[in-house]
Parts: sequence; structure tokens; C-alpha cells
Amino acid sequence: MSIKGNCIVAQSGGPTAVINSSACGVIQEAFKTDCITGVFAAHNGVLGVLDEDIFDLTREDTEQIEGLKRSPSSALGSCRHKLKSLDQSRADYERILEVFRAHDIHFFFYIGGNDSMDTAHKLSILAKEEAWPLIVMGVPKTIDNDLACTDHCPGYGSVAKYNATIAMEAGRDTEALYTHDTSTVMEVMGRNAGWIAAAMGVAHRSPEDAPHLIYLPEIPFTVEKFVADCKKVHKELGRIFVIAGEGINDGEGNYVAEQKGTFAKDSFGHTQLGGVAETLKGIIESEVGIKARYIKCGTAQRNGIHFASRTDRDEAYLVGQKAVQHAAEGTTGFMVTLERKSGKLYRCETGLAPLEEVANGEKKVPREFINDEGNGVTQAMIDYVAPLMQGEVEIKIAPDGLPEYTRFERHNLPQKCPKRGTQ
Repeated sequence: MSIKGNCIVAQSGGPTAVINSSACGVIQEAFKTDCITGVFAAHNGVLGVLDEDIFDLTREDTEQIEGLKRSPSSALGSCRHKLKSLDQSRADYERILEVFRAHDIHFFFYIGGNDSMDTAHKLSILAKEEAWPLIVMGVPKTIDNDLACTDHCPGYGSVAKYNATIAMEAGRDTEALYTHDTSTVMEVMGRNAGWIAAAMGVAHRSPEDAPHLIYLPEIPFTVEKFVADCKKVHKELGRIFVIAGEGINDGEGNYVAEQKGTFAKDSFGHTQLGGVAETLKGIIESEVGIKARYIKCGTAQRNGIHFASRTDRDEAYLVGQKAVQHAAEGTTGFMVTLERKSGKLYRCETGLAPLEEVANGEKKVPREFINDEGNGVTQAMIDYVAPLMQGEVEIKIAPDGLPEYTRFERHNLPQKCPKRGTQ
């Protein structure tokens, strides 16, 4: 299939420390690709396409584009807008194709997670039905590391490194003041998969080191077991440092910290989580009888470029670059994957997975990565995550001593379609 035309790149879902590196990989490789005549970006993901809010990347400063490799969050703008099935959201999918036709867009690169891959998959189906020549490629992104068909996800190595370091440093604080601040609970992200929490096991180099207990959504949580675990550690060390994934639950779908009320669901229909650290703090104080503090890094943990993994950054760039290379060869309907090769030294190559398989899959922490007690991890988990945390990203420092990050000027394309909802 020989296609020539403009391309558009978009970012979706929660930002990461390295999602901009994937965008950089797409953009810089697209500039070098003969079949791509123009390189555009959608502002705020698929919403930018629907609203025809598109800007021309060829008009941006090349140094700003290069700066994506050392800038956190989503420089193109992101969104949490879920398109449903073709039947339920057909008007939106047709609107996307209308905008693509108006701007001669024949290549679509979507950087995101499961829901983004589902949107890309359905769009490729409709484009084929309507005979619009369109190459659709997915670029993986998620700190949760739960995408199917790939060994790991860009964004994961950096959030693991960031949080593990915080656990080490905060653990030393608890150790120094254990006669007063006897225990600490640190909450990390991870709704249904405990990959982030499990990575914290790297920080536990000796029995003295934090964390002493790790709880993942994969293992049913009970208050009785938690209290017994805390009492045991406190008896041995005189202090406790706990890691808790935000999605820990009783094994029957009931989250330990599930929000109630008007804002209990997000735009994808997922239960809003938050507050597990406060909940466990209360249990420790009431049932164990010692003072507890809690740490909740929130969104800071996923954007920490100042201590990001160089390996993660480089692999994020690579999957974006490879997506364009595959697209130029006519490949469509796939997501670029990361494939770990066997051997003593870490080595990773890229592969391809059908968008449909990624969209409908979820990868959880395997049982062999979790200890028998269900409150920690095994050496296999440490061996898995440690290579993904290697190296540091060089940050450009401004005269005021703080980092300098990319911000695009965003030269918007003239709108050619009627405003959404006015047709």
C-alpha cells in the first residue's frame, strides 16, 4: 500500500515523565520520511481532532522539539475522552475522518494506553469501510505498566525509579525518628495492577531498609492480615514503612479507598480512587496502637523528569520512531511493543501487536513476582524492574536554577470543517 500525505500525532491519558520523548520520536522521524508531507499535532488528544484544534509542528522551533526529550507531562496536551463502540460513537469517528479528509491526513499516531489503542483500532476499521487511505499506529504509554502484548511500557521505569527513591529517603526519615514517628504509609498509583507498588521492592536492600511491607491490588487485602503484618514488623524493627497501591481491594471488587458521591467516577467510567494511605494510617493507629504518617505523591510521581530513567526515556523515543518507520512501510492497525531478550545483560527490541489485542487485554503482576505472604515481592520482580530504572536524563537548567521545559507556540491550522455539533 503506497500512501502519501500529512500525519497527525496525539497524546492521551495521564501524562508521564517520558511521553514527550515518544512524541519527539514520532515528530523527528516523520520529518525525515518522504511519504509524510506535513507533520501536525492534535491539541488535547482525540478531542483536538474532534474540535479541529490542530497545530503545525513544522513551524515549531527545532530546539523546542528536541527539548521534548527532557520535558515532563504532555506537551501536545492530553485528554481522558473515551470513544465507545462504532455504533455508539459513530458520529465522533466520522467527525475524525471528516477532519482528516479536510487536512489531507493519512497517518495517525496515537500515544496512549488501552482506551487509546481501542479508539485507534475502531478508527482504522471505519477508515477502511469508508475507503479513506489511513495508516493508524499505536505508541504505548502508561505508568501502570498494564498494557498487554508488551514486556513493559514507556513511563513505568521512570515512575518506579522516582517512587523507589522517595521510599528510600522517607524510610530514612522514619528510621531516624522512629521513637516519635513510628510508622509511615506511602500510597502509589495503580488501579488494578500493582506494578508500581511492586517496583518499590528494589529499595529494600536489607531488612533495615524501607519498604518493609508492600500491598498490591493482585492480592486480596484484609484488615486482620494487615494488622498482623504491621505488629510483626514493629516487633522486629521498632518501626514500619508500608507501600500501598491505590487499588488494593478485598478480592471481590471492593476497593479499600473508593470515593463516593458526585465525582466517584472518571470520564472513562472508572471508580475514582484515593485515600488508601489515610485509611491504612487510621488502621495502624487504632489497631496497632502506634503513631503513623502518610505520604501521597499524587500526580508528581508520574511527571518526575528530574530523576527519570535514561533507559525509559530512550525506549520511549524508540517506540515513537519505530511507529513512523512501520507506517512508512504500509503497516497499519498495530501498536509498537517492547520485547526483552534473554541473557544476563538487559537488551530490548521492538515488535508489533494488533491494536485490538492490546485494547482488550490487561497485564497484572504475576504471582511469582509476589512473595508467599502477599506483602512483598520476590527477586524475580526486582530482576524484572531494575534494568528499566537505569541511567539519568540530562536536564537543561535555566539561569534561575530550575529546569527549562519545552512549550510549543502552537500555530493552529485554519479550520475547514463546521464546528462540532452544528451540522
